[in-house]
Amino acid sequence: MMGTAKHIAGSTRFPPPQGMEDLRGIAQLLVQAVTATTDLAENVHANVLGLPARLLGAEPTTRTRGIAGFAYSAVRGGASLLGSAVDGVLAPLADRWPQGAGSARRDALLAALNGVLGDQLATTGNPLALAASLRHAGQALPIGEPQWPSALSSPSPRLLVQVHGLCMNDRQWRRNGHDHGEQLAKALGYTAIHLHYNSGLSIASNGRAFSALLQQLLEGWPLPLERFAILGHSMGGLVTRAAMHEATQRAQPWVRQLDQVVFLGTPHHGAPLERAGHLLQQTLGLTPWTAPFVRLGDLRCAGIRDLRHGAISDAPAPPRAAIPLPAGVRAYAVAGSRSSTRGGRALRGDGLVPVSSALGEHRDPRRRLAIAPSRQRVVEGTGHLDLLDSQEVYRHLRRWLA
Repeated sequence: MMGTAKHIAGSTRFPPPQGMEDLRGIAQLLVQAVTATTDLAENVHANVLGLPARLLGAEPTTRTRGIAGFAYSAVRGGASLLGSAVDGVLAPLADRWPQGAGSARRDALLAALNGVLGDQLATTGNPLALAASLRHAGQALPIGEPQWPSALSSPSPRLLVQVHGLCMNDRQWRRNGHDHGEQLAKALGYTAIHLHYNSGLSIASNGRAFSALLQQLLEGWPLPLERFAILGHSMGGLVTRAAMHEATQRAQPWVRQLDQVVFLGTPHHGAPLERAGHLLQQTLGLTPWTAPFVRLGDLRCAGIRDLRHGAISDAPAPPRAAIPLPAGVRAYAVAGSRSSTRGGRALRGDGLVPVSSALGEHRDPRRRLAIAPSRQRVVEGTGHLDLLDSQEVYRHLRRWLA
């Protein structure tokens, strides 16, 4: 949702697998797709057959009986057996065909796949599930290993960590030849580090992983830090807030070293598109003919569901008051707007995130993020992804982080 199809790849061709683990992951996905399609077909079949009985008060059922039920079970069983057999053949070959370095197209497709199905990939142990990592110059930092700082090309006393949005990855901070972090590194002497994560997982769980990685990063940073800032785009801003909340709750030292955080198009109070998807799912459940398709809505991953209200914690319901930003951290917010204020028209947002949500504003004072107006900016004529290469946005970043 927050990343568009334009950002998935420059070509529609499926990239070749980079190793045996890719083949294993693809095979597992195909088996799960067959099983899910069979379940949906049987559910529709059962709802149609059972309508007369339900009119008489019988309980609804999602399974068929007799020959039809046997046929559906046979398809599911056959797919499961075939999947197990294929995985049994491919798994021992993984060492003989190690995973390759990957390509921009593969990384984009994998990021999009994780954004849509990431929680299911992780739950089923699919090799295509992404693990949270910190990256520098396109390579994962071996955080946790004793000599990991040697992987930094040119560490400096100024650290900038960039956090991408839903269905995206660290490479996609570069848009139309511009990367905010790269330009800030050249102009202001920052070392740019990227969080790469499975955006389909819940925002709270990604926040916990991010917080742990930041603690390790700062513990091993080879120079005393003069400035430490985080730049989050879209969902990345929510993951950053979740990490700060986790660090505050657990008294992790890294959050006390954080100077600034900048949110670009972050849906602090949710995104209308996800709320519309939730409403559609509820509507589908109103009739027996469409009720089975509620399952399609259930396929929305945890990360996407969290965007309904901008949830950054595991609480089952949205909090009545905003989780505050850490004391001592200067927060900035940039909202995009595809319209302008000319002619008295209201600013309508960047196409995905309303202006008020991106600025952390709310009609209920308890839910406001309390970002000072002097640290808020609205960039007109700018869509959600345009925030990544907007020169006006870059000028604000350069001034704030100087």
